[in-house]
Amino acid sequence: MSLTAAEIAAAVRAGKRSARDVTEAALTRIAAHDPKLNAFTAVTAERARAKAAAIDAQRVSGGDPGPLAGVPFAVKNLFDIAGIPTLAGSSINRSHPPPASDATLIARLEAAGAILVGALNMGEYAYDFTGENSHYGASRNPHDLSRMSGGSSGGSGTAAAAGLVPLTLGSDTNGSIRVPSSLCGLFGLKPTYGRLSRAGTFPFVGSLDHLGPMARSTADLALAYDAMRGHDPLDPACADVPAMPLLPELEKGIEGLRVVKAAGYFQQPAHPEAHAAVDAVANALGVTETVDVPGAAEARAAAYLITMSEGAALHLNRLRTDHHHFDPDVRDRLIAGAMIPGAWVNRAQTYRRRFQARMAALFGEVDVLLAPATPCPAPLIGQKRLTLGGRDLPLRPNLGLFTQPISFVGLPVVSVPVWLPDAKLPIGVQIICAAWREDIAMRISAWLEGRGLVRAPVGETT
Repeated sequence: MSLTAAEIAAAVRAGKRSARDVTEAALTRIAAHDPKLNAFTAVTAERARAKAAAIDAQRVSGGDPGPLAGVPFAVKNLFDIAGIPTLAGSSINRSHPPPASDATLIARLEAAGAILVGALNMGEYAYDFTGENSHYGASRNPHDLSRMSGGSSGGSGTAAAAGLVPLTLGSDTNGSIRVPSSLCGLFGLKPTYGRLSRAGTFPFVGSLDHLGPMARSTADLALAYDAMRGHDPLDPACADVPAMPLLPELEKGIEGLRVVKAAGYFQQPAHPEAHAAVDAVANALGVTETVDVPGAAEARAAAYLITMSEGAALHLNRLRTDHHHFDPDVRDRLIAGAMIPGAWVNRAQTYRRRFQARMAALFGEVDVLLAPATPCPAPLIGQKRLTLGGRDLPLRPNLGLFTQPISFVGLPVVSVPVWLPDAKLPIGVQIICAAWREDIAMRISAWLEGRGLVRAPVGETT
């Protein structure tokens, strides 16, 4: 299970390993290590074994088992899995009838030969940056079990970084793929808003929700994305825009790309590791230029208003009837969101269009922005406060300090894991591109990885 998804698929397709053996290895590793990691809320062992048997039979008969043949994967538990209640990190949803069919992205990965092995822990209703859940416990960081995995896709970060599976799916509304990717030391892809189907998933903020993969290599992100891409009429926000396969793009290198460091808002006080990681990536790429991103602070504020308001509207009936079953922190933020004046939300939406135009103009001049993914490496589980620039701040919202302005306008981002010299914990750097240009971000990530400048080792605690 230390192999990448690409290596596993190649071995299964060549008959060097059976999908059955890979699946049993994953299930054995989950059983051995998940009790201390707390990544999974459900393990779909029998389903996985049946799928593995079908893949092996297909290969033996001369059929093509697919580009992800035999690759175990797991998904954040807001994805529908046939026969299992879609928890979305809540206790309320435990009593809901299980869905009859899988989410679109699960179906597409399995059509490519991947094998679903379970559902993953997450922050309640995805309103979280820590990876801590009051109902199911905290997902622990495989590089230091006393530290956070990040959220809200905390189980997704833990499972991939611990080598329980090589590939996981998460969601990202304000940073929930990029934050755990940064804290757990993973490659994480938040595609352009509307790029991948959200059909069959429990929403948080419809106008901000993205889905995407997390893995220990750039190529694995590309394999997963290529299997999942394509229009889906079941998701009205899924754009009918041509999506080129990413895997062939990874070999194109960085020649001719205009890369700059994001300045202004993105250079505000953070732990030294956050800016040192950006500098390390920039130096490797030969980048010296910085570009201000005017209005990013206002973008983050507007994203907060929209998140609170839309989230509250979604959960209003549950707040009225089941308020005592919510995590108190989540409940109180949703109640506050329900009281935001409509005029404020309207101003936030107006500003979104303005900031989107501003970012589009910026990407007319450059191809890539580099920015920190989180303001610090993984904090301790249970930590409530964070010191930035001499200011004592609440930890939970500020883990998304650098991610929130980007998802606000739906731009594609790859978070890459940096290990600074003598560092005991990783930290991520965002590679941000213009809408629909996931290929450019992935080229940069592949180039950095190929030279050993970013990497995602399996957590030593497992």
